[in-house]
Amino acid sequence: MSIAVGGAKSDAGLEPVQRVTDSTQAINQLKSVLVTADPPLREELAKLGNAELFRSCARFADAGGREEGREESVLRATRITLGLLAQRIGQLSEQIRNVDARVTRLVKCHAPQLLDVVGIGPDTAVALLITVGDNPGRLGSEASFAALCGVSPVERSSGRRQVRRLNRGGDRQANAALHRIVFTRLRVDQRTQDYYERRIKEGKTRREIVRCLKRYAAREVFHLVRQLQPGPRS
Repeated sequence: MSIAVGGAKSDAGLEPVQRVTDSTQAINQLKSVLVTADPPLREELAKLGNAELFRSCARFADAGGREEGREESVLRATRITLGLLAQRIGQLSEQIRNVDARVTRLVKCHAPQLLDVVGIGPDTAVALLITVGDNPGRLGSEASFAALCGVSPVERSSGRRQVRRLNRGGDRQANAALHRIVFTRLRVDQRTQDYYERRIKEGKTRREIVRCLKRYAAREVFHLVRQLQPGPRS
């Protein structure tokens, strides 16, 4: 099974991230322009929340050609710039919502069981499904999936000292998805929080605990998606 067939990989796996990045950049640009805007305009918009701020600024672009002639050109340019940026934010937000809906439908179609797991949302699930679909021959075992995601332990010995270091290999998108699962669980899942506190008392560092939790998450995901894989050839 692969949701990457027919170009879906690009739509589901890459475009949402890029659109969110573009939207964040546009928001930062709008607020940077607002910081240097004319004081009365800045004070007028400073008290607004983000949603109302973007709606108010978007109206500036629509009125850009109807500004009064006595208005200073710098102020007029500022209003038009804010309006264009706000319109872009609105367009990107709508695109993100549409892509999110498509991603959710894909996951519900191919692996709805993933959405029942704490910490796994549609974006995280689709990133893992893309990794699974692109590498069906490498998923013979739970350990191979962990290595594929870059969360398998890497032994590093120095004399009598036996340690495990961070695995920097594997699919980094899948690794990032497991990272999101772990940090979501650390915020909302009591079992994960209890595990974290117990390991801290045992002397483990935060990085070591997160590495263990990512490995556990990979094991859980593997058993949820293994049923999607075709059986071994005789």
